[in-house]
Amino acid sequence: MSWTVSGTKRIGLVGPNGAGKTTLLRIISGESDPDEGSVSVAGIRIGYLRQETQEEASDRSVLEEALLAFRDVSSLHSEEERLIRDIESFQNHNDPEYEKLLSDLNHVHDRLVQHESHLVKPRTETILTGLGFANDELNRPITSFSGGWRMRAALAKLLLSDPDVLLLDEPTNHLDIDSIDWFEGYLKSFRGSVVIVSHDRYFLDRMVTSIAELSGGILTEYAGNYEYYLTERQERRATQCATWENQQKMISDTERFIERFRAKASKARQVQSRVKMLESLDRVPAPASDEASIAFRFPEPPRSNRSVFELSLFSKTYDGDGGRVEVFSDAGPLQVERGDRIALIGQNGAGKSTLARIMLGAEPFDGERNLGSKVTLSFFAQNQAETLPVNRNVYEVLQETAVGQTETWIRSLLGAFLFVGDDVFKPVSVLSGGERSRLALAKTLVSPANFLVLDEPTNHLDILSRQVLVEALQQYTGTYVVVSHDRHFLDQIAKKVWRVEDGTVREFHGNYSDYLWQVEHGTASQLKDTRSNGTVEDPGPKAERTGGPKTKDQKRKEAEERKKRKEKSIPSGHPDYSRLNDFQLNRMHQETEAKIIQKEFEKSDLENELADPVLFNDPKRGREVTQKLSEVQAELVVLLEQWASVGQELENR
Repeated sequence: MSWTVSGTKRIGLVGPNGAGKTTLLRIISGESDPDEGSVSVAGIRIGYLRQETQEEASDRSVLEEALLAFRDVSSLHSEEERLIRDIESFQNHNDPEYEKLLSDLNHVHDRLVQHESHLVKPRTETILTGLGFANDELNRPITSFSGGWRMRAALAKLLLSDPDVLLLDEPTNHLDIDSIDWFEGYLKSFRGSVVIVSHDRYFLDRMVTSIAELSGGILTEYAGNYEYYLTERQERRATQCATWENQQKMISDTERFIERFRAKASKARQVQSRVKMLESLDRVPAPASDEASIAFRFPEPPRSNRSVFELSLFSKTYDGDGGRVEVFSDAGPLQVERGDRIALIGQNGAGKSTLARIMLGAEPFDGERNLGSKVTLSFFAQNQAETLPVNRNVYEVLQETAVGQTETWIRSLLGAFLFVGDDVFKPVSVLSGGERSRLALAKTLVSPANFLVLDEPTNHLDILSRQVLVEALQQYTGTYVVVSHDRHFLDQIAKKVWRVEDGTVREFHGNYSDYLWQVEHGTASQLKDTRSNGTVEDPGPKAERTGGPKTKDQKRKEAEERKKRKEKSIPSGHPDYSRLNDFQLNRMHQETEAKIIQKEFEKSDLENELADPVLFNDPKRGREVTQKLSEVQAELVVLLEQWASVGQELENR
C-alpha cells in the first residue's frame, strides 16, 4: 500500500473498527515503525493528536501547558534575559566583548520579532477560550481537569505548534457543539494538510475534501466529502461487481470449453490457446462485501399517558472549590409529552448531565419533579459502564436484561455495538472503557421502557453503529431526551431542542439544523455568539466560556458588561466590529459579499418574473412575488450596510 499526502488536502480517513486507522496515523507520525516499507516526510513538521491524553504528571497550568508549543520563543526569552544581565554587569562599554553582547542581543530581538513573540500569549489564550476554557481557568493546574479537558489542552498545544500536517484521531470526542463549531472555523483557515479519523459524519461532511477508505489492508481514495464517498463507493462497487461477475462467467465458459474438448485432436490448438489465456488472465478481485446489514428494533414499550414528565421552576447549586456554584437559577418550567423527541445541547459543564440526573430523580434540586402515569423510565449515563457486573461475560449481561429474546436477536444487537464473533464471550473484567460503554448502552436499550433519557449514547460508537441507533430511535414509539454533541445524529432523531445555557433551558422546535437557523436568522438570533471563526456576530458582550457552571462572580461581571453596553447606547442588532480580529473581519467581509451576490441573483429572478405578463393571470402568485421582492430588497440593504461597515473597519486598522 502506498499513500501520498501533500499540499492543502483535507482527508477523512475512514474504515471499520480494527482496520488500522490509528496504526496508520502512528506510522505517519513516526510513533510506530512499519513492518515493511518506509515513510518519507520531506522535511515537514507533523502534529499528531491521539485519542487519549498521554501527558506526564505536572503542576503546570493550562496556559503554561499550551505555551510549551513555543519552546523556541521561550528559549529566546531566556537567552535575552541572560544577555541583558551580562550587559548590565559590564563597566567598560568600550570592551569588544561588550560590543559582541550587544550584537547578540540585537540578533535575539530580531528572531523574537520573526516569531511574533508579542502575539504568543494572546494567540494561546484565544485558542484555549475557543476550545471552551474560561479566562479564570487558564491558570488552574491541568491535573485538576478531567481527561476530556486535558484533551482540549493537548489540542490547543498542537494547533499552536503550527505544523505542516495535522493528524487528528477522533478530535471531536471531547468537544461540545460550540467548541466543535469553533474548531471547524480554525481548520478552514489552516494552511497545511489535515488527516482526520472521525465517526462524526457532520464534521467529516463539512471539513474534508476527500476520503481515504482503509479496509482489508487496502487504501482507496475518493474525491469529495463523506456524503459523496458513500454514493461513489456504492457506484464503484456496483461496477466492480458487474465486471467481476462478467469475468467469472467468461472463466466458467472457458473452463467448460477446455474440459469438453481437451481430448479432441482437432480442437487441441484452441484448447491450448484458452489454457494460456486463463493462465495469463489479470483477474478482477472479488468485490468486498458491504458491512453486514445490522438492524435493531426496540421492544414495543407500554403506552404512557400524554404527560410524561414535568419540572416546575427549578434551581440547582452545589459547593465548588471557589464557593457555591449555581448551575440552574429559576429555570423551566419544562414539560415532556408522549412522543416528544428532544435533543439536549449546550456547552460542556453548562448542566446537561445535571438536568438528565434531575429527570431521573437522582439529583437533589430546588423545585418539583413529576413523572407521569404509566411512565417507565430508562436512563443511560456516561459513567454507567462502571456498574456492569465484572463476573459476567458480554452475552450474559445482555441476556439477563433481554428477557424472552432469542440468541440470534441478542447477538445481532451485540453486533450492532461492535461485539462480533467470540467477542460476545469476553468477560466484562477485561473490556476496555469504550467496550464497557457500548455494552452498557446496549443493556439500557433492551428494556421495554417508554421514556428514555440517554446521556451521550454515541460515544465510542462507529458510524455504522450510530446509524443503527438512529434507525432504532426513529421507529421507537416511546419518548426520549438525548444528550449528544453529534450534530448529524441529532438532525435525524430530534424534533425539539433544549439548549442549556446561563442557568436556564430554552426550547426550540425542530431538529438541530432548524435550531441553528433560528439562532442565525430567526427569533432566537440574540443567542448568536461571536466565534473566533468570524461566521456570526454578536450584538452583545462575549460571554466567558466555561468548563463548568458559572459562579455568581462570573454572572455579576457579565451583568456589569451588559450595563456598560447600555450606557454606551449601542443600538440593538448593531454589531461592535472593533471587537473582532483581522481574520474574523476578512472572513465576515467575504461571506457578506457572497450573500449580497446571492441576493442580487434572487432579486433579478423575481424582477424578471414580475415582468412576465403571464403572472397577471395568477394574482395570488403576483402578490407572493411582490412580497418576496420587497423582503429581498430589505435584506440587501442590511447586507450592503454590513459589508460597508466591515470594510471601513478593515481600512481603519
